[in-house]
Amino acid sequence: MGEYQVTRNDAEWRELLQPVEFAVLRQAATERPFTGELLDEEREGLYSCRACGNELFKSGTKFDAGCGWPSFYESIRPDAVELLDDDSQGMVRTEVRCAKCGSHLGHVFPDGFGTPTGDRYCMNSVSLTFSPESSGESNGSGTSA
Repeated sequence: MGEYQVTRNDAEWRELLQPVEFAVLRQAATERPFTGELLDEEREGLYSCRACGNELFKSGTKFDAGCGWPSFYESIRPDAVELLDDDSQGMVRTEVRCAKCGSHLGHVFPDGFGTPTGDRYCMNSVSLTFSPESSGESNGSGTSA
C-alpha cells in the first residue's frame, strides 16, 4: 500500500458514493453474485474505477467466467491496479485495488483457464463504471455506425 494520487477521508468518500459503493470500494465488501449491472455488458468500451475514474480494463479482456461477477484476464496497464495479499475470510487471496485511489475492486485468481494470461480478475460491478466506445467511427459505408 503506497500513497495514492486521489485521497479523501471517509466523510468525503461517503458524499461521493452511494452506500453500497462505499461499502465495496472503501470497506472491501462484496456485491452478491449475478446481481451486478456490468456482469452481462457486452459492448466494446472501457471499464474505470467508480471512485476516481482511473482506467482499469478494456472490454476485449472481459470473459464469462461463470462466477457471477464481471471477469477480465488482465488490466489495461500493470500499474493501473495494485495487488495485495488478503488473508481475510479464512483463505489466502489476492485483492485488487485501484492504484490511483486505493479503492477495493475485487480479487484476482489464477483460474482464468483458456485466457491468454490464465488470470481471472473477478471485479464487483459496483466498483466500476463503463464507457462504451465512441460510435462516431465510420462503419465503412460512409455513414456513422
